[in-house]
Amino acid sequence: MKNIISKIALLASMVVGGVAPVKAMDVKGQPIAVLELFTSQGCSSCPPADEILAELAKDKNLITLAYHVDYWNYIGWEDTFSQKEHSELQRRYARQRNEKQVYTPQLLINGTVDVVGSHLDEIKEATANAKLDVIVNLHAEGDMLSINIPSAEIAVKDATIWLVPFVSKAQVKIERGENRGQLITYSSIVQKRQLVGMWSSKKATELRIPMPQMMNEGVDGLAVLVQERAPNGLPGRMLGAVSLLR
Repeated sequence: MKNIISKIALLASMVVGGVAPVKAMDVKGQPIAVLELFTSQGCSSCPPADEILAELAKDKNLITLAYHVDYWNYIGWEDTFSQKEHSELQRRYARQRNEKQVYTPQLLINGTVDVVGSHLDEIKEATANAKLDVIVNLHAEGDMLSINIPSAEIAVKDATIWLVPFVSKAQVKIERGENRGQLITYSSIVQKRQLVGMWSSKKATELRIPMPQMMNEGVDGLAVLVQERAPNGLPGRMLGAVSLLR
């Protein structure tokens, strides 16, 4: 486990005494869905999806995350937010779904439902009955963030806990490529996706995180994801999530 994380205990019940709730932050504590958009500044079909994601980010029931991929960088404009890790995550999702190709703008809902990111009606339909079965709680103790994930009555063999720092909003002037000349506003821009632990449905888990080390250099948002891991090690369905925006 990387040194920015201190895993302090595995508990049978949630720790609530002596811990103050997160203050002065916008917390989405009981979302019904995590929306993961795979997008690119060099993709002419992506701006409508980026705009939709920005609107959906305002919904308290939804956690939105934008992963900028790098495989369109060759066509004339290098996405300023792109990372090869984002492209690999998308390919891992595709392998889990037995799909041979990836595309942008692709939106994954709770890790299982695939929707074109610019098709708002399909997104609304897919999220109408969405749910996350695992509760994830956040509490603040000074500069430390306490994450508490209680046990749950669900059949899950293996689940991972991810920290996902993001930038809530940024504008980029595209100078070359398919979107040349456009000033595009992006939202929920993922900076990294860091594995910090495992979760068992039979035991509660508590993690403590130093917030200054995770939320710096323009990062103003943080999502915590609990995701089922398939037997082949690939990402499965999203089980629980929480996010904060300062």
